[in-house]
Amino acid sequence: MADIVTIGEVLVEIMAEHVGQRFDEPGRWLGPYPSGAPAILADQAARCGARVALIGCVGDDPFGQLNRDRLLLSGVDVTALIDVPVTTGCAFVTYRGDGGRDFVYHIANSAAGALRRDHVRPTMVDGCRWFHVMGSSLVSDEVGEAILHALALARRSGARLSLDPNARKELLGRPGAREMLDRLVAEADLLLASEEDLEHLAPGRDEASAVERLLRGRATQVVVKRGARGCASYVSGEAVIEQAAFTVDEIDPTGAGDCFGGTFLARLLDGCPTADGLRDAAAAGAMAVRERGPMQGNTTSGDIAAFIAQAEGR
Repeated sequence: MADIVTIGEVLVEIMAEHVGQRFDEPGRWLGPYPSGAPAILADQAARCGARVALIGCVGDDPFGQLNRDRLLLSGVDVTALIDVPVTTGCAFVTYRGDGGRDFVYHIANSAAGALRRDHVRPTMVDGCRWFHVMGSSLVSDEVGEAILHALALARRSGARLSLDPNARKELLGRPGAREMLDRLVAEADLLLASEEDLEHLAPGRDEASAVERLLRGRATQVVVKRGARGCASYVSGEAVIEQAAFTVDEIDPTGAGDCFGGTFLARLLDGCPTADGLRDAAAAGAMAVRERGPMQGNTTSGDIAAFIAQAEGR
């Protein structure tokens, strides 16, 4: 049985070689790299020692095998990773000079979009303590219904919902996606939100009032991820904890937030102090950006401890 169960897209990622490269002109591309936000989080949490399972679909093709092999290597339970007779999903990413990214997704009509309610069985979430969902997984009404069904089953096992809104503009334009995301936000016990997510969830509000609004619902904990700009804040009804960023040379930011989330959930399960979990999550996110590829910079607890010791001059 897994303590963390996550659900959603498993992809390969193809990355622009140069900053400023565009989709509408020829260029050089790197990859394929194993990817998908739920898969990155699952991989990192497992490397930190948590028992993790992933529910999703991949194609019976080399891209699917690439992901399966990587997740197995990291210790993720892929029993519920289902082969379907369509190609594994793909994401293409370019990097803007201002640090932003743009994506072209092949998800909804790929294996990642083939997940259905009937794929989800109660045994997949037995014993689950944290059920984790990414907003980027809401690629269709059918996938959304599968996620809500899995959540209902997980709740019967006493699981709490951890939600990373991951509000990609490329996906929120789909009819029904915003409504489904709002429903999950209302159900979440823990929100792992970026600054951009807060703008989508509470438009027109500053960060403090946006977080306050989110804490009026079911959520008892909100983490705001800022990356290099201050790293993160943790807010609950009892505490506010700030975590500074670790200084590293960034090569690729893709997946850093998912590494953060996977580490933080693993530390919550360990029962370690929240401040320590936040610090370890920040370190994992910083280490992730030093490597090209969404999972290539994922780390173990030992790696994280050594990195923090070096950063603190110990």
